[in-house]
Amino acid sequence: MPLQLTHHQSETDLLQARRCLMDAGDVPPGLVDDTLRQSWLRSRHAGLSPVDVASEPPLCTPADLRHTLASEHDLLAHARPVMSFVFDQIRDSGNVVVLADNHGLLLDTLGDIDFATRAERVSLRPGALWHEHDRGTNAIGTALAEERAVVIHGAEHYLARNSFLTCAAAPVLTSEGRLRGVIDISGDHRGQHPHTFALVRSAARMIEDRLFHARHGHDQVLRLHAHAEGLGAVGEGLVALSDDGWVVGSNQLAREWLGLPALGGGTLADLTGLRVAQMPPGRTLRVRTARGLSLFARLDWPRRPAIPPTARPASPPDAAAPPRTASHAPQHKERTLDTRLAEAHHRAQRVQAQGIPVLIQGESGTGKEVFARALHQEGPRAARPFVALNCAALPETLIEAELFGYVGGAFTGARREGAPGRIREADGGTLFLDEIGDMPLALQARLLRVLQDKVVVPLGGNKAHPVDFVLVCATHRNLREAVRTGQFREDLFYRLNGLTVTLPALRERQDFDTLVAHMLADICQSMGRTAAPAPRLHPGLHQALAAHHWPGNLRQLHSLLRTACALLEPTEVAIDWRHVPDDMQQELQDGHRGTRGQTAPANAEDALRGVAAPIHAESAARASSLPEPNLRRLSHQTIQQVIAATQGNMSEAARRLGISRNTLYRRLKRPPE
Repeated sequence: MPLQLTHHQSETDLLQARRCLMDAGDVPPGLVDDTLRQSWLRSRHAGLSPVDVASEPPLCTPADLRHTLASEHDLLAHARPVMSFVFDQIRDSGNVVVLADNHGLLLDTLGDIDFATRAERVSLRPGALWHEHDRGTNAIGTALAEERAVVIHGAEHYLARNSFLTCAAAPVLTSEGRLRGVIDISGDHRGQHPHTFALVRSAARMIEDRLFHARHGHDQVLRLHAHAEGLGAVGEGLVALSDDGWVVGSNQLAREWLGLPALGGGTLADLTGLRVAQMPPGRTLRVRTARGLSLFARLDWPRRPAIPPTARPASPPDAAAPPRTASHAPQHKERTLDTRLAEAHHRAQRVQAQGIPVLIQGESGTGKEVFARALHQEGPRAARPFVALNCAALPETLIEAELFGYVGGAFTGARREGAPGRIREADGGTLFLDEIGDMPLALQARLLRVLQDKVVVPLGGNKAHPVDFVLVCATHRNLREAVRTGQFREDLFYRLNGLTVTLPALRERQDFDTLVAHMLADICQSMGRTAAPAPRLHPGLHQALAAHHWPGNLRQLHSLLRTACALLEPTEVAIDWRHVPDDMQQELQDGHRGTRGQTAPANAEDALRGVAAPIHAESAARASSLPEPNLRRLSHQTIQQVIAATQGNMSEAARRLGISRNTLYRRLKRPPE
């Protein structure tokens, strides 16, 4: 839907519309703008009263705010520079710049002190909820409801207490077209400026483009603009393409110019008539879109992806190699120290080189797709496509068309030119079928025929197309048990099971410390924290993480470390309990025992033991076997030493110990024995 500006109403029309709403529960069509009318009706249906001034503005709890800030760290990281830029344009104008998530929860604000003080009265600050269900008609909530930019001015606000505001807001969308948040500029209604609407729309586009580049840093990017000089600048269309030319993401301008659906789809050839091979990277060409627009286009190659730590070939470090930076790929790769994983990788490489299928098994989150990609990148087909399909992520009715392709008109909604299907796209390369155990039985028979005959017949067609690919499958299910119960074909199982490798769960791996170090280095690089070494873990926290059960495996660990790095201040060099989300702190403090024979500390105070105890397992075991009086005395001595080292600065002492000041004072009141 194109972006539109809410038409401001006259005071007379607004007053009459409000009377109708209060008396009859509706507003006659045509009296006010239809966007405003529908928003008022939604607000009324939510049970809100326009004149209610007694109730307190809704706020989330501090714990919920901390959790949301942690989960939205990437949105905040990419939005804050834009917010600063916007605020520089409106400084001293009595306005505040606001960022909200896709539920209307305010995440950050930046504004003039005079107006910010007045805005506090309506809770225009982090933690406040500004969804229409909570605050009625307002720019943030209405932009979310309408999924387009709006201006809500003065008495257009549903709640009378917000009528002193004039607000312009624009939604921030992901490259898949989903709502990610809202950027808003709010100020006193007497200081309204017509350019604010254009400014907030531009800010939303800037944030979207930053999120696009962060999301698609390893994809090919097609840049589009009406002028050749506009390529690479603000206001360009962006389309992310897979290695074989399929659209995997786009920004709003590209979707508008190319007629793309929000979730993407189609190929470069569908959009421009040109294939990837016909567009030399870095060269500007003029293209004509399917809608008849003449645009300038440039295809940029992706940044080189980092090699995952689960399968890095051995090579001795080069002392003369340049330091690793955000713009340079590492000059050497390191092998995992987990012998079980290294052996699995070595065996899979050898059989895959002979064209033998590989079946990867393991718990969810153990890195099965990362393992498969590493096999492809280090194999003889590395220069050819790697095509992945999750059999559990698509409805049963779509898997057949997605996998085998279809001819034009094969079914309702099919593209006129048809589609090749993922098997043909993998020709010459690697086909990775994730969650193969969830493939419907009927399609298992078709897949078996393809593997036997090496030809594929698209849905609705009769022409067989020869294909040549290496097959890698993955599942967390027990396929032998599925065969026994009739849920998986036995003949297909033996066709897939050329070599089965089982990836160890994170709790079983022998290279936990190395894995954490690699993850922290890669996370810091992706966040642009390259000026200093990667942060280290506080000893007590390290011990708790090493002993954790990790039901989500690598995915869960990476998410935790990424959140912790986002909460780390630029001057901090260690991750401690303050950087761990509350729910994860609770899990760690529950004392789950891992295979390393250690127990997580019962709370942040007990993590003090890790300050005095060495990290290695033997010393940790000795420390954990000390009787309680000795442990308490050791903790008390450590606290006294840190306080002495900080010359009595209790805030600094608490920071070094990884606990709050309240916890520190409570520990000092407790006798050492």
